[in-house]
Amino acid sequence: MPYGTPPRQLESGRSNRFLAMLPPHDFALLTPHLRTVTLEHGVMLHDEAEEIERVYFPHSGMISLVAVMQSGVTVETATIGRAGVIGASTGLGEKHSVGRAIVQLPSTAAWLSASQFHAAANRSQAIRDLIVRYNNLLLAQVQQSVVCNALHTMEARLCRWLLQAHDCMDGGAIPLTQEFLGQMLGVRRTTVTIAAQLLQSAGLIRYRRGLIQIVDRPQLEELSCECYAVVRRHTDKIFPPSDGA
Repeated sequence: MPYGTPPRQLESGRSNRFLAMLPPHDFALLTPHLRTVTLEHGVMLHDEAEEIERVYFPHSGMISLVAVMQSGVTVETATIGRAGVIGASTGLGEKHSVGRAIVQLPSTAAWLSASQFHAAANRSQAIRDLIVRYNNLLLAQVQQSVVCNALHTMEARLCRWLLQAHDCMDGGAIPLTQEFLGQMLGVRRTTVTIAAQLLQSAGLIRYRRGLIQIVDRPQLEELSCECYAVVRRHTDKIFPPSDGA
């Protein structure tokens, strides 16, 4: 993975909503150390129980936190876009990950070392407070994911996931294979295929050559389970969206 280059402007890191919430003085503690990097699909940022070496602040794309079973099967527990951080708890002294973080949609991100983030958090009450609030948000998303997987239909969960991915892609086409969707949702590929065909037949999505285009978002939101709206409300409460975020 490339180490990246320094951001050209201070604002380049501010497209991440965590960084955008920091007062200028506190953000300035991070800027000398921030670098930008392009993260390709499939890159693993850290693995389960592994020591976290870098903290990432996505500008775009999507990163999944997944639980890994002994059989190798993975199930997504949370999705992270520009309203999130990979490795935030290192700012409070945590050194090891509790799950795998893998790039699911190509991303750009700002990053710095975990030790640099921890040092900055030690000097900034604002950074520490925001880490705590973000960790609460992440816990809420994981809890909602558990409820969703237990109670909601495959079709509703697929709609929720597509909406989350659509947000991360700024409304553009989503580069996804049905095999990948099955892995993230914990179902067989054939199950995803049937559900995707139903959505396409209803005119909600258009799928071909590994790209999903959302055609009727309002209707997709109607068919989605409540979990999408719940997580979005939690996120917007902590990180109020600004233009382009």
